[in-house]
Amino acid sequence: MLKEFKTFIAQGNVLDLSVGVLIGAAFGKVVAAFMDDIINPILGLAVGGVDFSALKVVLKAADPAAGVAEVAVRYGSFLNVIIQFLMTMWVIYLIVKLANKAKLSGSLAPKE
Repeated sequence: MLKEFKTFIAQGNVLDLSVGVLIGAAFGKVVAAFMDDIINPILGLAVGGVDFSALKVVLKAADPAAGVAEVAVRYGSFLNVIIQFLMTMWVIYLIVKLANKAKLSGSLAPKE
């Protein structure tokens, strides 16, 4: 069983997937920073100074005297995540499109 596991791990597909996951995680951090530090302030300014991450619907107000925390639906944070997802997918689409174009032109074709 240990030998089979070693063979499984040594296969190229597993290594490729591992590298892809690590690159994807790093890319996600870059997109999140880009959104938080560049896009969101611009969007907020464009819509009158609104900070999307602060948007919420308060279901029950906090009562510090009773030790009760606020209950709220924070839809602004959700909007930020949706925008980050769409930007990530757009960039991945552009990268795949560029790679396919390069592959068709022969610049990524294996040398013989």
